[in-house]
Amino acid sequence: MKKVSVADAKNRLPALLHQAERAPIEIQRRGKAVAVIVSSASYERMRGGAVDAWSALERFRATHDLGALDLEGAFEGTRAREPGGQVRW
Repeated sequence: MKKVSVADAKNRLPALLHQAERAPIEIQRRGKAVAVIVSSASYERMRGGAVDAWSALERFRATHDLGALDLEGAFEGTRAREPGGQVRW
């Protein structure tokens, strides 16, 4: 990802917008990322269907047949049988 300073972004914004149509551009202040310029298409793709977790789970369940999973014994042997250690508060 191309990285530019805030000052450089301010001075070359039109050119950076054209470049952002092809690839994201990170804007930095004092060497730390503060923003990213992305194309509208990329933004819509990232945002597309920005929903809460419950809606995402419902959509996942609608597209995947969880009843077809054979989970019998899938977690066998994953839990240690010895007692846990002492907990200090």
